[in-house]
Amino acid sequence: MKPAAFEYHRPDDLQSALALLKEHADASVLAGGQSLVPMMNYRLAQPEHLVDINRIVDLDYVREDGAKVAIGALARHNAVKSAPLIAQHLPLIAHAYEWVAHAAVRNRGTLCGNLCHADPASEMPAIMQILDAEMVLTSSDGTRLVPATEFFTGTYETVRVSGEMLTEVRIPKPPADSGWGFEEVSMRKGDFAWAAVACMLRVDNGKIADLRIAAAGVGDSAQRLTGMETTLNGQTPLVERFEVAAREAAAELDPPETASVSAAYRRDLICALAPRALNAAVSRAT
Repeated sequence: MKPAAFEYHRPDDLQSALALLKEHADASVLAGGQSLVPMMNYRLAQPEHLVDINRIVDLDYVREDGAKVAIGALARHNAVKSAPLIAQHLPLIAHAYEWVAHAAVRNRGTLCGNLCHADPASEMPAIMQILDAEMVLTSSDGTRLVPATEFFTGTYETVRVSGEMLTEVRIPKPPADSGWGFEEVSMRKGDFAWAAVACMLRVDNGKIADLRIAAAGVGDSAQRLTGMETTLNGQTPLVERFEVAAREAAAELDPPETASVSAAYRRDLICALAPRALNAAVSRAT
């Protein structure tokens, strides 16, 4: 299929792009187009106006911003994956990118576009939540900052409203003694996750501290596993304890049932993947 008719706009600067988004309430933003264009071809998305931001080179960056790393709206996946700042301060992101899409898609797709697409089986929404990332939503009327834990509201849904663009993601640099883990199972490496788990923690005097853990592929959006966080924070890191907490978390999930993978199997994956991710995080933190 081909997309429905639309009017194409290609502004040269951010203010022009924001003015177009304000003028056309039904407009969609085109950055990498790796999710939007296929949806338009299948007519799952039918914007009457398309605002192509690829000429706005000021939005293409991965840079240090004090105690945070800032990633602009035009930063391609592979640019983020290979950035020295990411390797130095956020190695979890570089590691997880091995599971995100395929090389050709990563060459064109953008992190911000992926986050706005909000596929429930996408890895980066879960990772942004455990990293306490902050979403910078910009419109002609100003800017608002939204924590990643509040950004995703459902399948392909976020808190972004008409006229707004996700112009930047700001990620705090984790403490030097932090450990991280990431585990995923999918049909093929690079496909969307059947289930994925990411976590970040510290070990303080032999006890788990500041645990943040999230899962993708097991609900209508990526989600923090807050029950596991409550159960395990302050506890001695033991495999048996991780397994019990993972079973309890899996029992509370309501994963999708599809032709290729059952809800029960997705729960089983959480039971297997969460302890592995936690063990890896503990080993990196000590």
